Amino acid sequence: MSTKTMQDKVVVVTGSGRGIGREIALLMAEHGAKVVVNDTGASVSGESGSGSPADEVVAEIRAKGGEAVANMDSVAEWTGAQNIIATAVNTFGRIDCVVNNAGILRDKIFHQMSPEDFDLVVKVHLNGSFYVSRAAAEHFRSQKSGAFVHMTSTSGIVGNFGQANYSAAKMGILGLSKSIALDMQRFNVRSNCISPFAWSRMVGSIPDTPDQKERLDKIKTMTPDKIAPFAVFLGSDAAKDVNGQILAVRRNEIFLISHPRPIRSVHRSDGWTPQSIAEHLVPTFRNSFAPLDRSPEVFSWDPI
Repeated sequence: MSTKTMQDKVVVVTGSGRGIGREIALLMAEHGAKVVVNDTGASVSGESGSGSPADEVVAEIRAKGGEAVANMDSVAEWTGAQNIIATAVNTFGRIDCVVNNAGILRDKIFHQMSPEDFDLVVKVHLNGSFYVSRAAAEHFRSQKSGAFVHMTSTSGIVGNFGQANYSAAKMGILGLSKSIALDMQRFNVRSNCISPFAWSRMVGSIPDTPDQKERLDKIKTMTPDKIAPFAVFLGSDAAKDVNGQILAVRRNEIFLISHPRPIRSVHRSDGWTPQSIAEHLVPTFRNSFAPLDRSPEVFSWDPI
């Protein structure tokens, strides 16, 4: 029998009624965690739904002998985030790990994206990750322990078409996670990001057009259950030496993603003019400029 790495820990998994979040909640429970299954039941684009997905996951956990409770509050509201963490503390007495997984998509090519499309996606992904993390932070600080696991995306890290809102939010989560790691390491609190490759409702919203067929067929082989073990690891004490990192999981592959750092420099002792910058900087830096590529071009081989 495998070691229960989350035995008696209390975990909140947002957006865990379906997809990646559901698999994380189920595996957390299998490894001994008491789980708050948070899901509003909303559609992929954020329209209101029912709370039944969270209830279904709770029932599945309980049927296997685990402990879980459902919560239907929205991560996109400060009071909702407070209620999510309060559900954990009031039901199970503490909070040990937060998995910020909730998200929506409103994909549009940039010149067609409305302010509402942008604001709503950022509000759920980025604001929601802040709100829930901030609500848990006081408990983590008091008990001098805790782990945050945030979901980012190669849509932000690398780039993708038609996802300026989603990409901006997911890149913002990288900065949020690193700041949490720096500010809260003194309290023995960790914060890390996972960039998951997996078939889910959100990925399933990509139009199944001829030009996307090969990409979608490849993604369909990367099931959400492949992400869950790494989330459980990051939430456990076994990850005590992993903090402030960005990691990608692609079926059976795990990648450590770099943080932006300087790669080239130029200087002039007498300063710069716009003309001298054009004459010297561009020829010097051109071969080091980041290409306008997307995730499929960077991760171009079939998943292992």
